[in-house]
Amino acid sequence: MEKGLLYPVTNAYREDQKLDGLWDFKFDPASEGEQNGWAKGLADPIEMPVPASFNDFFTDKDAREYTGDFWYLKKVFIPQHFAGKKVELRFGAATHRAVVYVNGQKIRSHEGGFLPFTADVTAAVNLGEENIIAVKINNELHRDALPAGDTVTLKNGKRMVKPFFDFYNYSGLNRSVHLLAIPQGNIYDYSTSYEVSDDQATVHYQVAADSDADIKVSLADEDGVVVAAATGQKGELVVKNPTLWQVRDAYLYTIRIQLVKNDKVLDEYADKIGLRTIEIKGHQILVNHKPIYLKGFGRHEDSIYAGRAFDLNVERRDVNLLKWIGANSFRSSHYPYDEQVYKLADREGILITDEVPAVGFKMAAASFLGGLDQSFFDGDWIDELYKKHIDQVKDMIKRDKNHPSVLAWSLCNEPDTSTESAVPYFTKLFNDSADLDPQKRPRTFTLNEDDTFETSKCLKFPDFYLLNRYPGWYHKWGYEISDGEAGLRAELDEWQNSDIDKPIVFSEYGADTEPGLHKLPSIMWSEEYQIELLEMFNRVFDDYDFIRGEQPWNLADFQTVEGNMRVNGNKKGIFTRDRQPKAAAFYLRKRWNSLPLDYKAN
Repeated sequence: MEKGLLYPVTNAYREDQKLDGLWDFKFDPASEGEQNGWAKGLADPIEMPVPASFNDFFTDKDAREYTGDFWYLKKVFIPQHFAGKKVELRFGAATHRAVVYVNGQKIRSHEGGFLPFTADVTAAVNLGEENIIAVKINNELHRDALPAGDTVTLKNGKRMVKPFFDFYNYSGLNRSVHLLAIPQGNIYDYSTSYEVSDDQATVHYQVAADSDADIKVSLADEDGVVVAAATGQKGELVVKNPTLWQVRDAYLYTIRIQLVKNDKVLDEYADKIGLRTIEIKGHQILVNHKPIYLKGFGRHEDSIYAGRAFDLNVERRDVNLLKWIGANSFRSSHYPYDEQVYKLADREGILITDEVPAVGFKMAAASFLGGLDQSFFDGDWIDELYKKHIDQVKDMIKRDKNHPSVLAWSLCNEPDTSTESAVPYFTKLFNDSADLDPQKRPRTFTLNEDDTFETSKCLKFPDFYLLNRYPGWYHKWGYEISDGEAGLRAELDEWQNSDIDKPIVFSEYGADTEPGLHKLPSIMWSEEYQIELLEMFNRVFDDYDFIRGEQPWNLADFQTVEGNMRVNGNKKGIFTRDRQPKAAAFYLRKRWNSLPLDYKAN
């Protein structure tokens, strides 16, 4: 678990330099780079953009599918005025495990390809000189790692990943690298929670700092007017007549934290926060004590050329598409996204179900992609997997806990919960994560087709339910879609007739659709069929009061591994991979813009 994960800022006390650009890059199939001194320089490297996945820049398949160790290296000038500061390197994401070197010295290692980590390099750098920063990354998949999969060796000696998940294993420095200079005595974390009413909001705060200095905290509105102030490591900021953060109507205050000693400011950190509360009450999802209905998507960080790398241009387009279509939410399927995604969602009033990269925990799903058909939680890899799983849950919550856009935490995607062996794992997971979030947001995970009301042994754990269901596509497809609807209603009748009173959000459903394919009458893969399937699901949603959200799969088409069920990726997108609308986008836009935020409130 990382000590602190504050997003980098530049101010009078801190400096942040992005090291994005072209880095030296080289594959290391024999894992010989460390012993051969690659941490000090790469012979015959190629140039690789950062941030980016390396895969799609290549025109040969061996390079695109490369599995194993690979290196990034960059010479960075570190200025003399960093003297007296703590010097750190912060990696937004290195997929999936990394070792950091500075001037040939090994600094630290990290596992987890979708969350940031920081390396303290103060003792290793030479100020006023160029320094060599090198990163050895490994992109293999294993059953005791997140996301889950296997790595195999082909008969020609090449290694290959076998994901237990249905998205491409894009790898590399997928997010920005930052060079930071911060005070030795510094603020490294803060937390907020809220109580709100129409005429008052109370911000409960807590600050973590490596210093015995006094702590001063203030809150300013969007005009820069300070509306509350307090002192101490923890305390309260009371705001009279607040403007609350609302769904699709965001308002952000600036919280400013200072370390002060002898009337001198030693460090300062400022951030944007929104005053709002989140609750689950019965089968209602409440924001600021008022019911909401979720409209949105599952998404992927996926785009042409850069793969899984964060691209601000793509993100701006995606958010504009969400607003155009009438959406108010999305799930960060199946991993935490770049922090700038959350900052943009904060500003736009879009809710996020934040998901840890615990995907592929189901051997039946692995069988779909070439694995084994057995209970995942009976495997001998579970103990080691759990350590990595809870570590990444802790870091995800630590990183994202102060974002008003974060609605809930999703702790797993489509795990095998149909056997009793899953129960001890989920008992420990939910117990160990119970007190991590000061705001006590709801926790959940997605249930796939095999994990139904009747079969799942883990229904007691989520605060609300995320259902991934695919009648009309993976079963009861085509002309049988009417039977698919009947089966879906039969399952929902079981939920309705039970003593469970929690919201259900449909977090995945949909049909692969080739853009431009039209057929009258419809056939599978046609744009007409995609609309018919969405219409079927919407009929069902409208008939059950406890269904409080609809998030079809997926916002946009995305890349997957090769397979005889995929034609150049997953085509369930409502938009194409280059973010152009399919016919279904206009259908959903009409529906979603007609549904009020408090749909089903009465």
